[in-house]
Amino acid sequence: MPKSCYIHIPFCSGKCKYCSFISFNKTELIPQYISALSCEIQKYYGNENLKTLYFGGGTPSVLPIKYISQIINLLNIDNNTEITFELNPENGSEEYLKKLKELGITRLSIGSQTFNDKILKLIGRRHNSKKIKETVINAKNAGFENISLDLIYGLPTQTRDDIKRDIELINDLNIQHISTYGLKIEKESFWGKNSPKNIPDEDTQADMYEDINKLLYDYGFYRYEVSNFAKKGYESRHNLVYWNNSEYYGFGLAAHGYKDKVRYSNPITLNEYFANPLKRKNEKKLTEQDIIEEEIFLGFRKAEGIDIREFKEKFNIDFEQKYGEILNKYADFIIKTKKGYAFNLKGTMLSNEILPEFLG
Repeated sequence: MPKSCYIHIPFCSGKCKYCSFISFNKTELIPQYISALSCEIQKYYGNENLKTLYFGGGTPSVLPIKYISQIINLLNIDNNTEITFELNPENGSEEYLKKLKELGITRLSIGSQTFNDKILKLIGRRHNSKKIKETVINAKNAGFENISLDLIYGLPTQTRDDIKRDIELINDLNIQHISTYGLKIEKESFWGKNSPKNIPDEDTQADMYEDINKLLYDYGFYRYEVSNFAKKGYESRHNLVYWNNSEYYGFGLAAHGYKDKVRYSNPITLNEYFANPLKRKNEKKLTEQDIIEEEIFLGFRKAEGIDIREFKEKFNIDFEQKYGEILNKYADFIIKTKKGYAFNLKGTMLSNEILPEFLG
């Protein structure tokens, strides 16, 4: 049974130009949404003691505290539950953060994206670099000891020096976790319909990713997944649920979940969700082959890679025997670990080209 839960909050103060997530600037609908969300949770949640709970969006920090409390009270959590809450700096007052801490939130994920004020304005963010720093200080004053910042690389006009400066400023803040994402322009986003100018080319973005890896390593972070870096002991336990191919609940508009070998997703329009929050949009029962392929795809996202003993126990497949030719073919990109196999940095950067050979 699932021991983790994702809650989607589909509201924002406004859309950023790169954003293709399901979110709406309709905060007046929050009370109706919380009512529908509560119905869904009460229908499908099996009262398992949750090891992780994640509030994502959208922007969860547009929610008044009373609604966050209402959601948490529907779930079985304890002092050992990792509860992550995504927060934008413009919502990061010390008063709000203290109330989050009182509710039992243990981990913050702050949508900083960059410390370059010109680029922040260009991409449609509603904060500046000063506000990021203030939010981190407020979080620490509120008692948070597990803080993550988001960083996007490959943004318009952004240079490698900009990235290096961002990393230096993040290090100065003495936080525990960093999530880094290369800019991807989806057709649903503003930029998908209005192509931005001065985007760094693919080679420069690759250089940026290598710079990020080197600088963060020098500052005491290690990459435990393609996009995520942590100081030891501060890995996102919730996100590791996804990469370990474990089951989890997904509640809310556009949320995805995985239970009893079924991957499911919810409606993506508010009208449809309000009409019937109990109706799934899609459900897919995974075959054994589906699960094997997901195990490989997700496993290779992690820096520790595939544990071949666990793979054998789960699927009765000798990983080295079945995939030996591929392992040899990409020996320059795949390393042998104590437990199995993992991509090195170059392999990680070429994973979209290599992984299909393991699948199917």
